[in-house]
Amino acid sequence: MNREITAREVLIIDENGVKLGVVPTVEGIRMAEERLLDLVEVAPQATPPVCRILDYGKYRYQLQKKEKDARKKQKVQTLKEMKMRPKIDEHDYDFKVRAIKSFLEDGHRVKVSVFFRGREMSFLDKGEAVLARVIRDCDGLGKSEGNPRMEGRYMRIMMTPVPQAQVKATPKPPVKAEAPKAEKKPSEAKVNPAPEGAETQQVSE
Repeated sequence: MNREITAREVLIIDENGVKLGVVPTVEGIRMAEERLLDLVEVAPQATPPVCRILDYGKYRYQLQKKEKDARKKQKVQTLKEMKMRPKIDEHDYDFKVRAIKSFLEDGHRVKVSVFFRGREMSFLDKGEAVLARVIRDCDGLGKSEGNPRMEGRYMRIMMTPVPQAQVKATPKPPVKAEAPKAEKKPSEAKVNPAPEGAETQQVSE
């Protein structure tokens, strides 16, 4: 910034974004001082380096604000784990699936594990059924990274959150256009002329 710039010549961009051309650095500093602003080197790798005339204090504030906003938008992804049993009851299953969905909505990966005790190792298909149901119930929020795999007495899958922008809405069935209805012509009433000499009787409603 200002007299810390070591290049002899720089390309100047003024406070309005207009290129002023290549000038000696000393001249660029003088132009900035006349505007009560600073000459800031923004692209030192360029040939010649690019400098902008601006309010350095305001510039730094805007940069820090952008960095702070970017940090707020970033979600820290952590690995969660949910353990189940091959003979899990319905209430416990519903409670744990709700927790898995919540983790996925927050952007976390979830390791879902089914633990087998003793002779339960002979019924691995029950564990596969539980994990398949979890994948099905979490459709739209997460997807499995591959097939279930055994790790000791645990059968596991890894659920990865699905970005909501990629979730496709269910297409609606096309609406059949109705054929235009033929306009009904009003029936023409036949008026019989009254006989000559007959009196016309008015009926009041």
